[in-house]
Amino acid sequence: MTIHASPLPDVEIPEVSVTDYVLRRADDLADTPAMIDGLSGEEWTFGELRDKIRSFAGGLAARGFGPGSTLAIMAPNLPFYAVVFHGVATAGGTITTVNPTYTADEVRHQLQDAGASILVVVGAAVEVGIAAIEGTDVTEVFTIGDLPDGVEPSIEVASADTLMGDPIDQVAIDVATHTVVLPYSSGTTGLPKGVMLSHRNLVANLAQLEHVLVYDEDELALAVLPFFHIYGMQVLMNGLLAEGVGVITLPRFDLGAALELIQSRKVTRLYAVPPMVLALAKQPVIDNFDLSSLRSVVSGAAPLGAEVALEAAERIGCEVIQAYGMTELSPVSHATPPGGFKPGSSGLTVSNTEVRIVSEEGEDQPLNTEGELWVRGPQVMQGYLNNAEATSAMLTEEGWLRTGDVAVLDEDGHMFIVDRLKELIKYKGFQVPPAELEAMLLTHPDIGDCAVIGMPDEEAGELPKAFVVCKPDTSVSETDVIDFVAGQVATYKQIRLVEFIDEVPKSASGKILRRFLRDRS
Repeated sequence: MTIHASPLPDVEIPEVSVTDYVLRRADDLADTPAMIDGLSGEEWTFGELRDKIRSFAGGLAARGFGPGSTLAIMAPNLPFYAVVFHGVATAGGTITTVNPTYTADEVRHQLQDAGASILVVVGAAVEVGIAAIEGTDVTEVFTIGDLPDGVEPSIEVASADTLMGDPIDQVAIDVATHTVVLPYSSGTTGLPKGVMLSHRNLVANLAQLEHVLVYDEDELALAVLPFFHIYGMQVLMNGLLAEGVGVITLPRFDLGAALELIQSRKVTRLYAVPPMVLALAKQPVIDNFDLSSLRSVVSGAAPLGAEVALEAAERIGCEVIQAYGMTELSPVSHATPPGGFKPGSSGLTVSNTEVRIVSEEGEDQPLNTEGELWVRGPQVMQGYLNNAEATSAMLTEEGWLRTGDVAVLDEDGHMFIVDRLKELIKYKGFQVPPAELEAMLLTHPDIGDCAVIGMPDEEAGELPKAFVVCKPDTSVSETDVIDFVAGQVATYKQIRLVEFIDEVPKSASGKILRRFLRDRS
């Protein structure tokens, strides 16, 4: 067995809750801005954020919410997101983070699987949230922000502010085993699954970033990547606060608004996905703004082309680097230390982490040879909720996580992603599971068979494309297929391309042979 240890020094991983770690500098920075609403300009200091979190935890505890209880939050990036997240953690509960653009059916699946009893939802999505709770264990719904004009909820809802109570300290939990958050991931295949991450998983990964994400005092970062996604949750919300960096939130990525905030607030750090880096490299509007305050741009969630990274870096005058991770890794396993950029590289293996490069036959590969990337370290998830089969397929008995990505490790310890074994489509950094879309398409009365793959696209990364076989004596148009799916899933999962074929290529065991579909496209 050939095991490659991190070339970076090990770090100490404290045995504390994630909230205690994230607020470790709150007393020293009590009067320093911690959370800033990029739209309204409202600011909370680290001291105010700490007090709000403890008050929210106390309100939950007074309602009987604690260890064994799960709260779902369905909201875009807002300062109050951190209060809910860490209030739940402090109260000893579990939080599951829901995409606020999901349809009611998608939300319902997550609420049911996670066993949530409370839903906190942004006002704009309250109707979807209420529709989703039917058939779930959710008994109470609370809203963040105002309801849209004309919206009258069909059930009684209260403001999330009413959950504030007498402040409490961290409720006793086992940081090594207690599941504090349940983000949902499709793993390598299939429908979304709850990824069980403990306090120690989250704390470990934040500590492991010590040698790769290095900050100075008085820094500000722009948080446009969603907190419901593990990248935004950990690297932005939790990681920045733990390092004393002020977090400016935007509910969604708007290039103009982001550029204006970088210029006016003198933002020093930008975390991005490849389409955002492409905009920095190509969009003419970039030249209208002063981005000289930026010290680095870090791209993740999907592969970033080396040429695009270099072009963006030259244009905006700072390093554009890449990191690698996945929900099941809390999320970072590789990142680029300051000054360590190598074109196309996802960086070095982070501290306290080991990797293997494994062939399809299960043989460890030497340096500069392709194979599946396997990762082992304290950031590896506990497993998938309610899904032992998927867990055992993802994790070995020795604790190795099979990433499903084909990688090369060079003599300098840099890791390069070169291909993907897993079937997931990556659309603007979001995971799109083909199996979910295929199952949905097969419910169309005129579709006899289908397959979905990702097609390369410079802006989005990949576009979901459906290959459709019509039932005999029926006729379905490309628009019919696109509209049928669009009404049932979040925007990023929607079919963008359609091709009609006579037969879906399959193996003798019935597995879709996606490589043949890619070849014909």
